[in-house]
Amino acid sequence: MVITIALPFIGEDLNLSKTAQGLLISMFFAGYALFQIPGGMLSDKFGFRRVVSVAIIWWSIFTSLTGFIFVYPLFLLVRFVFGLGEACLPGGSYKAIATYFPSKQRGTATGIQSTVNTLGPAVAAIAAAAIIGLYGWRVVFIVMGIPGLLIGIYIWFKFKDNPKDHPKISKEELAELEEDNLQQESHGKKKSDVSLKELFKKPILWQMALIWFFFDITFWGFTSWLPSYLINEKGLSLMDTGIYSALPYLVGTVAIVLGGYISDKMKANRKWVFVPNALAGGVALYFMFQAQSLTAVIIFQCLAAFFMFMAQGGFWALVVDSFSAKIMASGSATVNCFGSIAGFISPFLMGYLIDTSGSYNSSFILMIIALVIAAIIALTISGKTEDGPVNLTSKLGTN
Repeated sequence: MVITIALPFIGEDLNLSKTAQGLLISMFFAGYALFQIPGGMLSDKFGFRRVVSVAIIWWSIFTSLTGFIFVYPLFLLVRFVFGLGEACLPGGSYKAIATYFPSKQRGTATGIQSTVNTLGPAVAAIAAAAIIGLYGWRVVFIVMGIPGLLIGIYIWFKFKDNPKDHPKISKEELAELEEDNLQQESHGKKKSDVSLKELFKKPILWQMALIWFFFDITFWGFTSWLPSYLINEKGLSLMDTGIYSALPYLVGTVAIVLGGYISDKMKANRKWVFVPNALAGGVALYFMFQAQSLTAVIIFQCLAAFFMFMAQGGFWALVVDSFSAKIMASGSATVNCFGSIAGFISPFLMGYLIDTSGSYNSSFILMIIALVIAAIIALTISGKTEDGPVNLTSKLGTN
């Protein structure tokens, strides 16, 4: 997330257009999308502990290497390889949640896990602005790579792929997990019996993949260009940009956990956490780019973040509750792969729109349209079945 704060300074240092700056962000997503599904399959095959720890160490190394790049083509290559490593994380992390949490708690657990998308950018915005202001943009990448190395090593030695092997899990918790697994039956067929090949044939997987694609067109556009928008359009200083860029994510931290929690309470109809919040996020974005005063811009950017992160918390609760732990990494990675493709397209496309139009307005319109499309696709997911909540238990059952 640091690169979004550093982007204007990288562009100035390397004499890059907005389109070229956008491509720097997009190249990460090219690698991220390419290895998303293989990364999920690795977690399903070898366990999330090994794959997640190696992924974190990998991208931490390339985070630090970013600070030593002076040539644009090499910068693009490093960003691409960076994305290859990080692609293994999402599927593995969702597999961990599906392994350790019963269905009734997965929405809340996923919401808490997803605060990496809110607290991370909030901390990064302030820390990066402070470090760049003192030492320049290169130092911030070198410094930010170090904690990840320690975290990756910790995960390798402390995490367990099987809850039974974890020293702190209780017998009651193991019994609850076992009972939850027994309840995942419908029409005589368990979700865990479904192969990845069968999963790829099911409409609900591709519905969720398309929802996440269009949602991430907006999310990564918003995340990638917000700091540049505040600096270039609103004339904010570097430190003020860091603080104001952090605010939406601090708001989002509450919203994403709340979205997951509410989704657990609405388990039979989780899509209704996503749909209205996605649309409300689009409305807030519209008022944000129409606003004239800085105060109004900040208020509406925080409202947009609140609704979008609320929607995100509800969406991933639906995903994690829809696949068995056996294929969770591969299934969730497939959905996230489409978001990664959006992450590749959105920053580059928005940079191009800004260059060609001379303003940020067209890019905001793109983000709003994408949110509306995501909400419309979400409406096509069946709400309830004769057996209760929508999930792959009912979708994959034999009739």
